[in-house]
Formats: sequence, structure tokens, C-alpha cells
Amino acid sequence: MAGLRTIAAPFVAPGPSGVSIRDRLRHLTFADEKVLQLVGDHLGSLAGKDLKARCQAGLDHDTEAWAERKRSLTAESSSRWAGSVTKATHDQWALARRAQVAHIQSLEAGVRTITHRRSLPVGEKGTKRAPGGYRSKREWFAKTRRLHLLEDRLTAERADRETGLVRVVRGGKRLLNTRHHLEQAQLTATEWRKRWETERRFLQADGESGKRYGNETIRVTPDGEVSLKLPAPLAHLANAPHGRYVLTGRVGFPHRGEQWRDRITANRAVAYRIHEDVGRGRWYLTASWQVPPVPTVPLTAALTGGVIGVDTNADHLAAWRLDQHGNPVGEPLRFDYDLTGTAQHRAAPRSTAQHRDAQVRHALIRLLHWAKRHGLAIAVEDLDFTAEKTREKHGHRKRFRKLISGMPVYKLRARLVSMATELGITIVAVDPAYTSKWGAQHWQKPLTSNNRKTTRHDAAAVAIGRRALGHPIRRRTAPPRTHQSDGCGHRTVQARPGTPGREGNRPRIPGPRTRSVGAGRGENAVDQNAQHRSGRSAEHES
Repeated sequence: MAGLRTIAAPFVAPGPSGVSIRDRLRHLTFADEKVLQLVGDHLGSLAGKDLKARCQAGLDHDTEAWAERKRSLTAESSSRWAGSVTKATHDQWALARRAQVAHIQSLEAGVRTITHRRSLPVGEKGTKRAPGGYRSKREWFAKTRRLHLLEDRLTAERADRETGLVRVVRGGKRLLNTRHHLEQAQLTATEWRKRWETERRFLQADGESGKRYGNETIRVTPDGEVSLKLPAPLAHLANAPHGRYVLTGRVGFPHRGEQWRDRITANRAVAYRIHEDVGRGRWYLTASWQVPPVPTVPLTAALTGGVIGVDTNADHLAAWRLDQHGNPVGEPLRFDYDLTGTAQHRAAPRSTAQHRDAQVRHALIRLLHWAKRHGLAIAVEDLDFTAEKTREKHGHRKRFRKLISGMPVYKLRARLVSMATELGITIVAVDPAYTSKWGAQHWQKPLTSNNRKTTRHDAAAVAIGRRALGHPIRRRTAPPRTHQSDGCGHRTVQARPGTPGREGNRPRIPGPRTRSVGAGRGENAVDQNAQHRSGRSAEHES
């Protein structure tokens, strides 16, 4: 069809490249918490200074500047702490650069949309592929002012990009802006200050292969004893030899604890991060390490027994099982999750994030258990809404913009791939183009009955599964009754694309002669030359 973009081929999603586990530091004394706060505040101030120096260097930064920064930090901490701080600084700078590119692309999309709509007459209607003109002169004038504003922002961002200038807020821009809205956030100035200081602390160390238990800076023994190397100015707080402080709290890592113990016993690198949850008054230890890439299953092997098509929505996952021929099997399933949170969660941003994460995990584990019982792969859309959320693109459709902004696309995809890898389930990513539209057009009505009401999301799940299997979304329907020549009905069996003879002559069906099919003609129903039709070569045979 003209005007449709090219549909990308489905592919098997690669597995995760790392593992991260977390456990609570229990039974910490007041002295332990005080030491962790002092160490985190001291290293946090060094991290802030180092980030400022890195941002000022911009694109002129090189290895010599990196070494100089590390030497200056070593004098106030240690060589390993300095290495962790500088590495975290480089990761933060690179993340800011990627966010800068995404912001520039968003501004460019907004400028293009407004410029196009301003070029059209006021009140002109748009099409499905392009928006129309603005509804009134007042809106046209307001959008003209916004266009100048976006162009100024775009010019400034491009200039910063060329010079390598980035702006980073240690502690988070959202928390910084919360300082001006304490009543709305239900926080006092003291509570906000405590959160701010906690977020700006630095207590993380990179692992080192070959060193004892995989990390010399923050060391965790197999029995759960945690100790850390104190910076030089705080060495007088040590309670163990070689300037180390041993915490009274222990960790056990109930989840993947055996993998962690096997790794540290072999002295393989494990990175650690200690952080405080102010809302709960607890301390946590996070361990992370890299894993070798898992060999992916070939696409044809993954789809041998069929697939489960999954349509991602703002509040649920719509799933339907399909056989290898692309036919829906059984009933559709719906896995709900609530991402709005409760009133008490809204008061604490971190609790809201934990609530959302738990809701996503609960929905995914039910989906994965269903796929595991049937031994099937899961087909999902390769969604990306980074350039689809602008108000210039969707205009006054605020509910739709809020809908797609609330969809946990990235978090859900990362969680799904990670959890599926542990269960040995293959994830197939498909192009999301037209799946909802074509699914509703070709599958919603045929799958609806007196006992089952098929939604657009269920039909989209069928479309996603068929695209993963390599079938076209359009279903093969039977012709009118007067055109059916196979007895009581026409064949609707789905053959795979490329199957030899899928459009070939139908076999002769034995039985009484009818007016529509003469004796010996049923087997040549497709071959027009073998029939006595006007203008065909059969007329001129000797």
C-alpha cells in the first residue's frame, strides 16, 4: 500500500549484560551509620568537584587530564576511591551527552511540526499522515511565539553540543525543584535537606578481578561481613587493620546469593554501592557484575511451537497464544498493573518508583509463568516513544500524551528480557507499525462471539504474534457462498509464505457433479489456460 513505511523484520532480543542484586544492611549501630554518612559526604564532595572539572574540560579532555584529576583525588581519599569517582564522573558526563542529543531531536521535531502547520491555512483539516492547520488565528499566533522559543532553545542546545558543554545536577533535578514546592510534596525543609544530602553522597566502588573477594575498596566476605577502606582524612575512624572499618551489619543476598558467593570465592570482580533510604530509615548494599552474553536461540527454532503475542498498554498487558500457523488458540489473557500509586506513595517519590517497579514485575512474572507452562516464546513490540510525546505532534490530545508518557516501555522491556533469560524463555521483538490498527481491522470482529468480547488490545496481540511468526496480519477469509467450490466451504487453512503450491491448483474432490464445477475441472480451478475461457490458449489447441 502506498504511503506505508517499511516493516522491519522480527528478531530475537539479546539477553542482559549484567546482574544487580540488593540486600538490606541490618543491625547497624549508630557509630556505623555515622561513619557511612561521613565517608559518603566526603566522597560526595570530591565527586562534585571532579564532575565540575570534567564538565569544564568539555571536548578538550584527554587521558592526561584524567590522570591529573585522579592524582588530585587520591591525595584526599585513596587510589581506588579516586578511580571509582572518576569513572562515575565519566559515565555521568556521557549520559548527559546522550540526553542532550535526545533533547535536540525533540526540539527539532517540534520546530518541524509547528512550521508545517503554520504553512497551512487556518482551519484546514489534516490527514492521518500529516496534521492540518491551526484551528484559529489565536492559536496560530500562540504557536508562532512558541516556534521562536523552540528555535532559540534549539540554537542554544546545538551550541552547547558543539562545545561539549553539559549541565548536570548531582542529586537530581527533580529533587532540586521540589525545594520550591515543599507543601505540595508534603515535606519540611529539614526533611528535604536530608534527602538532598543523601542523594549527593558517594559510596560505590568498582570491582577488581584477582583481588580478594573481587573488591578491595568495599569488601564483602562469603559469610556477609562488610568492610570498607576509609579515605585518608577519615582513617582515624578505623576499627580494623590497614585503615578499614568493619560494619556490624551483615548481608546475605537471598536472591542469586549462590551466584554471588561463587563469584567472590573465585576473586572475580564485583562492584558494590551502599545507599540509604531516608523514607524507611534503612541502609542497603547493592552488588553488580557483568555476565557473558548468552547465545540467542535462532528465530525459526524459537517459533517452532507457536508464540504468545503481547500488546503493551498503560495499565495492562494483553496476551494471546497463537499456533505455528498464526491461528489464535484458547482465550486471551490480561495482566493488569497499577502505575498511579496511592496517596501515601505520592508523598514519597522513591516509594512511588518502588510501587511502579513492583507492579510491573508482578504482571511480568504471571506472563512468564504462562509462557513457561506451554514452552512458548513471547513476541512484544519494539516500542520507542522518545520522539512521540511532544505536544506539537499531538496538539490538544492531552489524554493521549499522558497515556503514552505513562507507559513503562523501557522499564518493562528491560525487566521482561532479564526475567525471561532466567527462565529460558525467548523474547522476539517485532516492528510495532500498524499492529493496533490492522489487528482491530482484521481480527477484532471475527474473534468476537456471544461469550467473548474481543478488545482492540487483544486483536493487536494477535497481530503482533502473527508478525513474529512471519505471517501477514490480514487473515484469509472465505469467499461468498456462490463462489465456494470446495463442497460446504472454502479452505481457510493458513500456509506459510514461501510454501510451494500455496496458491496452486486445488485437488479434485470426489462427489456428484455440480453446475459450478464440471467433471475433471476442479483440479484446474486456478489454471485459466486449462479452461475454455475466451482469449485463453485452450481455445486454440488442436
